[in-house]
Amino acid sequence: MTFPTITDEGLASLRARVGKDVPRPEPYIEVATRDAIRHWAHGIGDRNPYWATARVAPPTILFAMDRVVSGYVGGLPGIHAMYGGTEFRWQRPIREGDRLVGRSVLQPLEEKPSKFARRAIKQTYRTRFVDDAGAVAAEADSWCFRTERDTARELRRYAPVEPHRYRDAEIARIRDAYRDEAIRGMTPRYWESVTTGETLPEVVKGPLTVTSIIAFVQGWGSLYVRAHGLAFDLFERHPALAIPNAFAVPEPPERVHWDEALARAVGVPGAYDYGPERVAWLGHLVTNWMGDAGFLARLAVQVRRHNLIGDTTWCRGRVRGRGAPGEVTLELEAVNQREETIAVGEALVMLPRRPT
Repeated sequence: MTFPTITDEGLASLRARVGKDVPRPEPYIEVATRDAIRHWAHGIGDRNPYWATARVAPPTILFAMDRVVSGYVGGLPGIHAMYGGTEFRWQRPIREGDRLVGRSVLQPLEEKPSKFARRAIKQTYRTRFVDDAGAVAAEADSWCFRTERDTARELRRYAPVEPHRYRDAEIARIRDAYRDEAIRGMTPRYWESVTTGETLPEVVKGPLTVTSIIAFVQGWGSLYVRAHGLAFDLFERHPALAIPNAFAVPEPPERVHWDEALARAVGVPGAYDYGPERVAWLGHLVTNWMGDAGFLARLAVQVRRHNLIGDTTWCRGRVRGRGAPGEVTLELEAVNQREETIAVGEALVMLPRRPT
């Protein structure tokens, strides 16, 4: 099968959309209901009881409330979109009952040299989440890299990776990490008690399986997963999304997350996770550390490598420093069992002051 290539005409057509509002795809979640909050927390494996009792959502639930911020891109039909990362900036917590509408604008395109596919276009959208009162609750910049599927495959940048076979001791270590996960919870972490260089308690995620990917999609909603007539309606509107599977039945490119054959056809070593999931995992690391009284004001994460089915991710962080009273900046990273860094990020947290 041959896929389309990036052309000057296609880029000119896409650049004509820069600075303009993007038609909003139907969101998976329109209102942060108690059920939606629970499903999102379960989908990212966040067991903090605060989300169930305080009528507050994990901040990254915004991924479930807008498809554009999750990596949905327009233009360049048939050109693969590889999610690259998101920077969130929150004005306030996301609360139960919030109805937030994402308003997205395409930012200037950037052409990047790519070892993966020779030519890559960085496509960024800025999304503002506006509540019923017209106030901005949060803003986010999300970006994808558009790459030619055939070129990526032909360059063979990534060789197939042998799935990790876990020994009993490795599974026991992961099980112990889940059991011992440190959730700060109701105990306030005061700004005065934070020291530069201190490390955050690790959070483990994985091993990644098709089952855990399905669990994430149940909370997040996906980009193009549709069934029956809704799927054929989608392919009629967007023919380039209809990629025949082994049975010659059209399916969306999103199946690279569970279909090994298609993943390798687009030039990656195997089926892999959804990038927004890793952003949410690092957000989970931060909210565990800051406690329920803290406020996550900014989270910026870059996805660096593929997180393959079978991989385990260890989310880690350290305090970069304290700023103005209450402000703490954090450095974040996600590392797999091969000690490869698969995501890096930073966060700005607002902590309560110690009572005098």
